[in-house]
Amino acid sequence: MASAPAKITTTSLALMTAAAVISLRGLPMMAKEELTMFFYIGFATLLYLIPASLVAAELGSAFSNKGGGVYTWIKAGYGSKMGFLAIWLQWIQNVVWYPTVLAFAAACIAYTIGKPELANNGTFVGIFSIVIYWLATILAFKGTELISKVTSYGFIVGTVIPGVVIIIIAIVYIFKGEEIQFMHPKENVASIVKDVGGTLQPRLFPFIGSIGDIAFLAGILLLFAGVEVHAVHAEELPNPQKDFPKAIGLAGIIIFALFTFGSLAVATVLPYDQIDLQAGLMEAFRSIFEKNGVPWATSIIGILAAFGVLAGVTSWISGPSRGLLWTAKEGVLPEFWSKTNKNGIQVNILLVQGCIVSVLSSLYFFMDNVSVAFFLLSALTIGLYLIMYLMMYAVGIKLRYTQPDLPRTYKVPGGSGGMLFFAGIGFVATLFSFVVAFFPPTQLPVGSPASYVAMVAGGTIIFVAIPLIIAKKPHTHL
Repeated sequence: MASAPAKITTTSLALMTAAAVISLRGLPMMAKEELTMFFYIGFATLLYLIPASLVAAELGSAFSNKGGGVYTWIKAGYGSKMGFLAIWLQWIQNVVWYPTVLAFAAACIAYTIGKPELANNGTFVGIFSIVIYWLATILAFKGTELISKVTSYGFIVGTVIPGVVIIIIAIVYIFKGEEIQFMHPKENVASIVKDVGGTLQPRLFPFIGSIGDIAFLAGILLLFAGVEVHAVHAEELPNPQKDFPKAIGLAGIIIFALFTFGSLAVATVLPYDQIDLQAGLMEAFRSIFEKNGVPWATSIIGILAAFGVLAGVTSWISGPSRGLLWTAKEGVLPEFWSKTNKNGIQVNILLVQGCIVSVLSSLYFFMDNVSVAFFLLSALTIGLYLIMYLMMYAVGIKLRYTQPDLPRTYKVPGGSGGMLFFAGIGFVATLFSFVVAFFPPTQLPVGSPASYVAMVAGGTIIFVAIPLIIAKKPHTHL
């Protein structure tokens, strides 16, 4: 018999949520946009992060006495099959994400041991990714209490501290009178720079010559995605209906501050041509520390950042898979998927998930340019995840009108009109991003545009169809 769920604190859940959202590997990508990053971050924050946080907080407080996360929310408004589709989309995009973020951790360790060339060694990256993922899975088997500790401490040590370090470095850099790199562009890159009388000046708004120029927005949204993922743990809080909205709010503040100032810091100290998307943040740290005569500091940051990745992976392992467990307990999935251990952890789901991640990570052994393959897979998962968010916004609006008496300790400000406003903004912004996700972004090399569109569209249809086909009716007594 499974033991009673362990209690977690509001702060722990906020840190778990922030850990699920923030990845340091996104900082160089945003820094590469230089001052136009404010356009992208502003779009994501005002039209996505804030609406998603508010709607998730209300739905989380309304269903805090139940598990299942987005499955339970969507089921309340649109039935169990649509609920299963939502949690499936959240889960499957997450499975593809693991190998990409684990490759970043492998790069961190490569720099830690003084062998940065290993960051591009497929065998090293593949073995490292598989071993670390199964380590995170073993930790997850120990229960929510251990997960919350690993995630919270790992996030602080491995994400917040390196993020704060790069911000402090930028501040010191500025006070020393060094040239602020993003204010003095050296390369004429049309999307981020404009030529004014022969002088290059940074753009505040990105140059938009085609829809491919704004397709980047869909990828930016994914960097801010995940504020709802730990709603499955709401019932484990001491006072779920009050504590869950507080946790979401605190997480939102941490996410915005660290991501914005961290990206700006990288763009402050590194010239455009030295912000390397492949090597990521570790190359930035190495360059900065070597310039300042402390190359040994790279190893310290590398091990901390790798620990931060472990925390983020552990955080995600316990989220969407927990929602799948809820669907299995209701009979939507076969009984095989409902097996839990003495800690109440979804054993079979995590084992199957681990096998899939291992297969995907093993691609590093065989492919010359795995980053391109995983970028295409990531492009596919962006669309899948955005569909889930469209469903979340829609059910938030629907339940306000169809179930107005549903107890909600936290409500989106402004009554039903407020929900319509915030969820409506979120829905429109997400729908727009979903549409542009089908266009190859001009900022990244993706090969044949036709092949790109065919893969993203075909994959989206297939992965949406699978849960609709395999879902069964839930048990009538639940």
